[in-house]
Amino acid sequence: MPKRRQLRGFDLKHLTDVEFLIGVDEAGRGALAGPVSAGAVLVTKEFLAGNWVATNARRINDSKQLTATERDTLWLDFEALMAERQIHVEIGMADVAEIEQFNILGATKLAMRRALEGIYPPDAFERKEAPDLFASDDEVAAFRPQVSAKILVDGLQLKNFPYPHTNVIRGDTRSLCIAMASVVAKVSRDREMERLGREFPGYGFAHHKGYGTDEHREAILSIGRCRYHRTTFLRKLMAGRVDPGQMDFLS
Repeated sequence: MPKRRQLRGFDLKHLTDVEFLIGVDEAGRGALAGPVSAGAVLVTKEFLAGNWVATNARRINDSKQLTATERDTLWLDFEALMAERQIHVEIGMADVAEIEQFNILGATKLAMRRALEGIYPPDAFERKEAPDLFASDDEVAAFRPQVSAKILVDGLQLKNFPYPHTNVIRGDTRSLCIAMASVVAKVSRDREMERLGREFPGYGFAHHKGYGTDEHREAILSIGRCRYHRTTFLRKLMAGRVDPGQMDFLS
């Protein structure tokens, strides 16, 4: 069975009792610098049964398996589909300060929450305000959308997350809307890292997107860190080589 049918079929099974399906994925959790981003993509049964999916879904995969050109081309397609109101796409980000404050898991959940809030305004839910990032189980249980939608999140189940969701292990290879969300998260973060590369040249952000390549590590040792580096990540990476606290901080 062609992969596009597997992905489409997986999503259609989750649309039997709801009107909308929302795929959520993240990018940038393992980087040494820059934000973590999340993409959320809402699809309908009509979209999954439509011409675009029949013709183009074979091009969609886990974003890490696609080239930058392939991802950028899909991004243009998503923009056109958005303009035609066939899908809804939103992006959420958590910056370096939030990664340091909440740790990378907490910041990832924050980015995902922001992406989802972009799809549904606050008055679409029974509660006017979502529970706190680390809400109790009772608070999470009280937060239920009035809309008929199901949320699929790539990876493990998220504890204390204010949106009811179904986790899908390796979801970006099993679900079409999660795979689409992975492209959204990756492209949006890559563009932000390219912008940071223009602000702080010398690290190669535009090439490695903040990940721990040899080029990036040597640049940190040579010119120090900048304010977009994740201090806790650097400390682990550089243990035994240099104390990041002793490196110059570029503002």
